[in-house]
Amino acid sequence: MTFEVTIKPAGHAFACAADETVLEAAMRADLLLPYGCRNGACGTCKGRLLSGVVDYGPHQATTLTDDEKRAGYALFCCAKPLSDIAIEVREVRRAGDIPIKRLPCRIESIDKPAGDVAIVKVKLPANERLQFLAGQYVDFLLKDGRRRSFSIANPPHDDALLELHVRHVPGGLFTDQLFTQFKGREILRLEGPLGSFHLREDSDKPMIFVAGGTGFAPIKAMIEHALHHGIDRPMVLYWGVRSKRDLYLPDLPGRWQQANPGFTFIPVLSDPLPDDAWPGRTGFVHRAVMDDFPDLSGYQVYACGAPPMIDAARRDFTAECHLPADEFFADSFTYAAEADARKG
Repeated sequence: MTFEVTIKPAGHAFACAADETVLEAAMRADLLLPYGCRNGACGTCKGRLLSGVVDYGPHQATTLTDDEKRAGYALFCCAKPLSDIAIEVREVRRAGDIPIKRLPCRIESIDKPAGDVAIVKVKLPANERLQFLAGQYVDFLLKDGRRRSFSIANPPHDDALLELHVRHVPGGLFTDQLFTQFKGREILRLEGPLGSFHLREDSDKPMIFVAGGTGFAPIKAMIEHALHHGIDRPMVLYWGVRSKRDLYLPDLPGRWQQANPGFTFIPVLSDPLPDDAWPGRTGFVHRAVMDDFPDLSGYQVYACGAPPMIDAARRDFTAECHLPADEFFADSFTYAAEADARKG
């Protein structure tokens, strides 16, 4: 059986099966409600039940008291509809709507698809989830007070673990430890989500994604989010690296392209090795975009990578290709004084 849920004051409505929570159904309908733990422990998703009846589901009594239930409140990460319902809850519309948390975390796995790139998966405490928008990042909080920032590479709907793509910077305070000492199970602290780099879903413009190196991480999250939610705007991904071995997830964009007619993948190598026998595009990745799209006036561009790439893309896309300045969204990886990567 399926019931209709209406969100006030926004007026959005979506279908919710009797065996799924209001939060799960809202996420499936691409409507973002605030949440934290997703198991009735934190209270972030608490809102008012304006009409109808729900099964309140398993939750901590201190998080939703009997008095609060009588006053019309429910936890939408636990509550399941027993009738059509109307609820009053704030929708997440921008990065600033999501609370920033400081949480302990454990490294679950470290895989090295390339010699200088690690894919790190991080697990949060059992009663915590991190709500974020595709494209945002987290900071690791180191013992000496310094921070190291890494973009979240998994999309929000697949949030059991946080996936981070880390490039090894020799001599780096954090990445040296990660590549030479960490074996998994290490306990760290993180803060997030951070940043305003995320997919703008209130547009119907085609999208061009420009990734440099491990700048692929947040771009991956954005593309997987868009494909999961059936966003049918044309998408083109340009991934720029030095040589073929630096395409550390070479098959993934190809699978996206094979399964989605509206998606195109174009790898670009700046310094291909002789052994690469590279038949594809070469040079600066943003120049490949300009060659293919001399007029960007009707597009959105999402770019992530090193500052020189971002600065050149911003300058040239707007000056030479007529991209509106407010349709260029970017996250620029910067570097700490110790030569350790701030992001990526």
